[in-house]
This record gives sequence, structure tokens and C-alpha cells, in this order.
Amino acid sequence: MSSHGRPVFSRRELIEGGVAAGVAALLARATPAAPASSLALIRKAIPASGEKLPAIGIGTDSFRAAVSDDIRAELKRMVELGGSVIDTAAAYGDAEALIGAALESLGTRDKMFIATKLVGSGGADSFARSLQRLKTARLDLLQVHNLDGVAELIPTLQAWKKSGKIRYIGVTTSRGSQHAELLSVMRSYPLDFIQVDYSLANREAAEAVLPLALERKLAVLVNLPFGRSSLFEQAADRKLPDWAPQIDVNSWGQYFLKYVISHPAVTCAIPGSTKLIHLEDNQGAGRGRLPDAAMRRKMEQYWDSATKSAGS
Repeated sequence: MSSHGRPVFSRRELIEGGVAAGVAALLARATPAAPASSLALIRKAIPASGEKLPAIGIGTDSFRAAVSDDIRAELKRMVELGGSVIDTAAAYGDAEALIGAALESLGTRDKMFIATKLVGSGGADSFARSLQRLKTARLDLLQVHNLDGVAELIPTLQAWKKSGKIRYIGVTTSRGSQHAELLSVMRSYPLDFIQVDYSLANREAAEAVLPLALERKLAVLVNLPFGRSSLFEQAADRKLPDWAPQIDVNSWGQYFLKYVISHPAVTCAIPGSTKLIHLEDNQGAGRGRLPDAAMRRKMEQYWDSATKSAGS
């Protein structure tokens, strides 16, 4: 289950759980051994500073001690492929501790951009615990999780930023029902980042949230770029369009991610992953050509037409 009480399925779980043959076939052709490293790494700027981040990071809601070796392997490979953004949260069980241990053993903390989250109750204690678990003296980004305690926490986050304990301040949601509140917060507080749910199948954020982020010059992290893996289920019996190579796309995962990161407001997508093969496929979306506005419309039309046909 996600932290919001809704089920979260990985690509592996979709195969094991019954979408079976169709998704298995999809993944067999959708996960190349590694991204084409000869392609240029896509970096996008944080408006508040101009600092550039790789456009594909990793989400860690599914990080658990049982897969600690896989997590270490992913974080090692991520650096090798040019990725750096790790998004986690105090509420994600073992995740912060696993990340801290892995980066310490790899000696790669200074190469990573670490973002975590806290909520209003016990904010100072939660922050201290996150620093301890992550084995770091400061965080790159600290976010108010699901807008819980924004008014209480933002002044504290500003003080921590001023003292050098954090570099950037943000707020997050992964719920369309919170978008109106998010818009209000974006207008009312001095933020550097927002984090929001957005995908090819969930374009609600593009209506008002992403345009306001551009207007307010806020960086955007995108969670749920695969729609809690529902996009892979829907794509199980579909063929990638013949024109996918024009945007350096070799899999449905890359198709979904390139669509997300090609939005002008989006700084970085943070797909969850606990398997090296998925990490490599995801990072492949962070290289090469990005869709322009016309290609984005073409991607939408191709996806929507197949979705309508499947539902008719």
C-alpha cells in the first residue's frame, strides 16, 4: 500500500500478480540492458538557482530492508548513468536508513541530490532523525509531505535554509484532490520546489499547477509518472509507435517518462524502482531528444486513441 492507503504495484508485481503474459511480454521488450550512454544527458534547471539536475531521478516509497542489496546496486548504477535525484520521506519505512547506508558504503553522497519530506507534527525531531538516517549533515531539498502542516513548517524550513541545513524548500502532493490547496500554497509561500502527480494518463496538473509553477519560477518534481504502474498494465498488448525512435524511446517506460519530463515546467521525474533493470530503463529516458509541443500532442493522441479503442 502507498502512504495514502492505495495499492502500489511494481512492474515485477504486475507480472507475478496476474496481468501475467501480456505484461511479461511488454517488459521483455521494454527493458534494454542499459541506456544508450552515447546520448546526451538531459538536465533541467532549478529556477531559483540555475543549478541543473538530471531529468530522471528515483522514488523510494518501496525501499525495504528485504531488498537492500538491490537498492545499493541501483544507487551505484544510477551514479554511473548520470542520475542524482533521490526522493524519499520520513514516512517511507526503512527508506531513509537504507539510502544512507548505501551511499555511505559507496562513497557517493556528494554526487547525489537528496530530497526528503516531513509533516507538521514533530517537525524538528523528524528532521533530525532524517539527517541521522541519511547519514548527512544537510539536505538538498526538504519538503512538507502532502501539504501537512505547511503554515507551521515553512518558517522553520526557511530558518534551516538560512543556516545551511537545507538548500531548497518544497511541498508535495500525490492527490488530485489537493491540487486546489497546492495552488493556494504556491501563491502564498516562498518555495523553491513543488512535487505533484502527473502522467500521460493523469494530466490534471497541466491544467493549472504546472502553468503556475512556470509563472512562480518553481522547480517541479513529478511523482507517479507511471500512474502507480497502471500505465504498464494498459500498455501490455500495445505496440510502441514506429516514430518512437525519433525521440530516442525504446520502451513504454521511456515513452511515459519522456512525455512527463518534456513539459516545460517539469524539472525531474522520480519513478519508483527496486530492480536494476528498471532503473536502467528509466534512466534511459533521461538521455537524447525530448519531445517538442507537437510531438507531445502526437504522443497523447496515440495513447488516447488506443485507450478509447480498448474501452469500446
